[in-house]
Amino acid sequence: MTTGSTSTDQSMSLAEAPTGQARNSAAFWTATGRSRGHEVIRRRGFVAVDGDEHAGLRVLIQEPDLDPGELAEVGELVRGATGTAYVEDPFSSTDLNHLGLRNWQMPIMLRLPGPVAEPALDVIRVQRPEDLRTAEQVVIEGFELDGFQPYRPGELFPPALIEQPGVDVFIASIDGETAGVGVSVLADGVGSHYWISTSSAFRSRGVGRAVMLGALAHLSELPATLTASKLGRPLYESLGYTVAAPSTWWASS
Repeated sequence: MTTGSTSTDQSMSLAEAPTGQARNSAAFWTATGRSRGHEVIRRRGFVAVDGDEHAGLRVLIQEPDLDPGELAEVGELVRGATGTAYVEDPFSSTDLNHLGLRNWQMPIMLRLPGPVAEPALDVIRVQRPEDLRTAEQVVIEGFELDGFQPYRPGELFPPALIEQPGVDVFIASIDGETAGVGVSVLADGVGSHYWISTSSAFRSRGVGRAVMLGALAHLSELPATLTASKLGRPLYESLGYTVAAPSTWWASS
């Protein structure tokens, strides 16, 4: 059984996917920053969320052609970050080697509008504070977010996060226990996904697929992008995603 239907009203080319992902990442991290009370800095070529020593700095490159002033400002932000600095460049066009950052690449993937299968597990959209706390702990464990240990409730996922327009957190359950988590973001007619995590107690049981299908159900008539890890790419390809372009990530030590 499937939900949703193929739409001819919304589409996106592979060449447009990096821009779509850039805008969506900016929307997600802006919503996260606002919910945490962190400063959000907007420029033509980038958006930055300047967090504390635990959350660090997030810079989302928005255009492939940062001007010298913007590039200099990114450098100032990175050097002044109180925590780890991350720069996400979906265009792989901004050279930050002069900042002494490590870098790696992950593929941006695109899924065109189309039917979405029903998940094999129970998947719900998080609305209760206690479910958000459980989701938060699964993500911290799954992504090994040492900066958020010891666990401090609401630091990664503040209660205000699920009140931000377009941001939804989903959890998949097995026998009444939270087995997996994912965040979906809808912005400017494009969906994307973040923090797709499976609890270590439930791995290799189709949890990631269930989370993705549950999150995709309300995005079936829209194009959806994401940035895939090496381990996640086969799952996303099986769900109809296609590699569009490499995204370059930079991080301080």
